[in-house]
Amino acid sequence: MIRLAPRAVPSRRRQRRAFPVHDAGHTPPTAVTRRSLVLVIVAAAFLAAGCGGVAAEGKRWWKPFPAVPVAGAPKVPNPLPDARSVLAGDPCTDSMTPERLVAAIGVVVPGKREDLAPLGPACGWFNRDTGGAIGVSYTLNTHVGISGVYENTRPQSGVFRELPPVRGFPAVIYSGSKGDTGPFAFCQATVALTDRISLDISLSLGTSKSVSLRTQKSKIADACELVPQIADMAVQSLLEHARR
Repeated sequence: MIRLAPRAVPSRRRQRRAFPVHDAGHTPPTAVTRRSLVLVIVAAAFLAAGCGGVAAEGKRWWKPFPAVPVAGAPKVPNPLPDARSVLAGDPCTDSMTPERLVAAIGVVVPGKREDLAPLGPACGWFNRDTGGAIGVSYTLNTHVGISGVYENTRPQSGVFRELPPVRGFPAVIYSGSKGDTGPFAFCQATVALTDRISLDISLSLGTSKSVSLRTQKSKIADACELVPQIADMAVQSLLEHARR
């Protein structure tokens, strides 16, 4: 069986270091930057999956991408038409409007491009006052779409939950390491735009919510309860962009 490119979930110790309760004046890496933890793993595993190589005599050979969906991932019933063209622009401007940024993190701030070559374009937004952050990335280059999340992320996650379709597209949320029960200060969602292309959305709660998370778990919103709303905003923005 061909293994898909993994999306590694950091160990519990590493994850706690990656997503702290932010002190005032401290600027952490955005949610998208944290995906750099898997950069080398994704690239190496994807090539090892049989997508390309060099024969002994120096001639390059290619194998087809693995068939998808696999590992229980859903087939996308109505793929986004011409998805690669829709996602050819800048995620910092195409995937979030100013109004939706205010709804998501409470302020309009410029997005920061944080592309990862083995995955695709990405953008992050950070509210310096609250510590809240969101990230949106286009997973174009793995060619396995949401199947990679089902195959590799689901077995390692503390929470992995399928969502009702987001604007008609299959979606899941996930966070933590195996055994973690939440609530979570950081959570991610993946929306399948086609069988081979997905949209990744992440949310890191701000300072006040993170403090509450540690002291009053039953009284605050889990990031995994909020990230579906951010995912809906991103998909809606892209659909509006596609119609222009």
